[in-house]
Amino acid sequence: MSVIVRNTIPEDFPGIREICLAVYPESPPWREDQILSHLKIFPEGQFVAWDTRAKKVVGLASSLIVFWDNYEMDSNWRDFTDIGMFTNHDPDHGRTLYGADVMLHPDSQGKGIGKMLYIEREKLTRRLNLLRIRAGARLRGYSEYAKGLSPENYVIKILHGELSDPTLSFQLKRGFQVLAVAANYLRNDPESLGYAAVIEWLNPDIAKPEDFQKRDPRFLINPKSK
Repeated sequence: MSVIVRNTIPEDFPGIREICLAVYPESPPWREDQILSHLKIFPEGQFVAWDTRAKKVVGLASSLIVFWDNYEMDSNWRDFTDIGMFTNHDPDHGRTLYGADVMLHPDSQGKGIGKMLYIEREKLTRRLNLLRIRAGARLRGYSEYAKGLSPENYVIKILHGELSDPTLSFQLKRGFQVLAVAANYLRNDPESLGYAAVIEWLNPDIAKPEDFQKRDPRFLINPKSK
């Protein structure tokens, strides 16, 4: 494969903007001042997937460290990212790498690039000795089922393998667990109608049994029920 994952640099800004517009046409893309803030505050937490043959950015992943006690399970994306500036980054107290976003250009999906970006995040979490990764998994396919299913029941059906969601199903395969469902996580997202699953990946190097937070029993899957 001609794609590598590396840390973001300022020269990547035009490519990042192009991907944002392709994935979220209804929302403003990352602004230059926001990306510059990310690089100033936490450069090692920002990644791009770079196509060495085409010489362009085909994917990206942004993250910051948060002190989870400062937030609620139903906090929204703007809260977790300080309106996209990452100025709430708290490496002194936080033990949680918060995944602000992962995006792939539509032409680059289904090629294993998303997996590469997630692996780099996992490596970073282990290298920094953080306890976990948490993120809001936007329920990208929910709008198609909203008339007949609550967002919670939509997630349950995904967990049981009765439905597949383009975002959440992939993250479950990466070892994430669902903690809760948050409303109004993303503004202006017609695919998810604003809903996201709060997901968690625990660092196997340091996680202890007590670190496995008690989850909403609706999202606990009995293997015999599959």
